[in-house]
Amino acid sequence: MAEQLRLMAVHAHPDDESSKGAATMAKYVAEGVDVLVVTCTGGERGSVLNPKMDRPEVWANIGEIRRAEMDAARAILGVEQAWLGFVDSGLPEGDPLPPLPEGCFALQGVEVAAAPLVRLIRQFRPHVITTYDEEGGYPHPDHIMTHKVTVAAFEAAGDPERHPDLGEPWQPLKLYYDIGFSRGKILALHEAILAAGMTSPYEQWLERWEERPDKGPRITTRVECAEYFPVRDDALRAHATQIDPDGFWFQVPMELQQRAWPTEDFQLVRSLVDSPLPESDLFAGVRETAHAR
Repeated sequence: MAEQLRLMAVHAHPDDESSKGAATMAKYVAEGVDVLVVTCTGGERGSVLNPKMDRPEVWANIGEIRRAEMDAARAILGVEQAWLGFVDSGLPEGDPLPPLPEGCFALQGVEVAAAPLVRLIRQFRPHVITTYDEEGGYPHPDHIMTHKVTVAAFEAAGDPERHPDLGEPWQPLKLYYDIGFSRGKILALHEAILAAGMTSPYEQWLERWEERPDKGPRITTRVECAEYFPVRDDALRAHATQIDPDGFWFQVPMELQQRAWPTEDFQLVRSLVDSPLPESDLFAGVRETAHAR
């Protein structure tokens, strides 16, 4: 009898789970996998990015509202969700950059900040964990810290000599970084939009691409999940303070997205099972080794 498969996705703020790997999570939920989203901070210092929500009463209650939005998105995706309990660091702007707020997530010691995630890993016992790469996907201090904490917890959770007070050791089998955007993906969408006779919202992205490295060559795993793109978008819209339903993310017709790039993409960075590359399944190599315990 095969063991219940479990996937943990570690994110920095409420809404990140809906913009990064959401369709993959919805696909696995539909297939019977237990999926837990871990949200490191409450997003208390986030901006209100939807003009329709840019009101004083929203700003005054942004932390509470973002928690409610997370509840709605969680229900749409069908996942479980846990808060790690740290305070949003904000996104510093200016030259030179101002110091980060005292006590925020990004200023915690990595070992200290990883401890509650170690506890969650030992409680939930995921076979697979996903998070951001060393740049945080993009250089937000909370995203970079999420990367550091997740890598540290992946290594510590299975070691009986580390954090012995945080539960029975459990070693996840695979660690992935989400590769949300690659030049190949943006170019495929751009060309499909032009072929349909529409104006592409990605033209400036491609013009600026020379300024940034292409993470496409890092992709090891492409999960076919186009069927769940509408679920992803519904979860995104649930984060109403962060996502304008009339904005950039929703300008490309769904059918075109599904046809031009039907996968969500990941980089396998740590594996304790045999899983030849390239892959099409985050549980490749795990399904063969996970047995009832």
